[in-house]
Amino acid sequence: MNTNPAPYRHVVLFKFKDGVGPGKIQGIAHAFRAFCAGLPFVTGFEWGENSSVENINHGYTHCFIVTFADSAGRDAYLPHPAHQAFCRDHLDPSLDRVCVLDFSVNT
Repeated sequence: MNTNPAPYRHVVLFKFKDGVGPGKIQGIAHAFRAFCAGLPFVTGFEWGENSSVENINHGYTHCFIVTFADSAGRDAYLPHPAHQAFCRDHLDPSLDRVCVLDFSVNT
């Protein structure tokens, strides 16, 4: 049995403003990955574009998942200057809506 503590996930769903094209979104994803890679408490980063056929995404088109060892990592991440600068410089001008869910992984 695995005795390692379960990871902690920070899941964000984005709905971009009209006119924010694929190139801009790729740039945002690259910047997101780059700043996360520089933070020692981030243990994983994933992202993707919605491809569900259920049509219940409520306009959210992209999902980003940042993983931490525990909630303390998330608590350090949210106010971190690199996160704040990323949000201000990349997300604030480009997002129509965002949804955030954080959770400890249950196995």
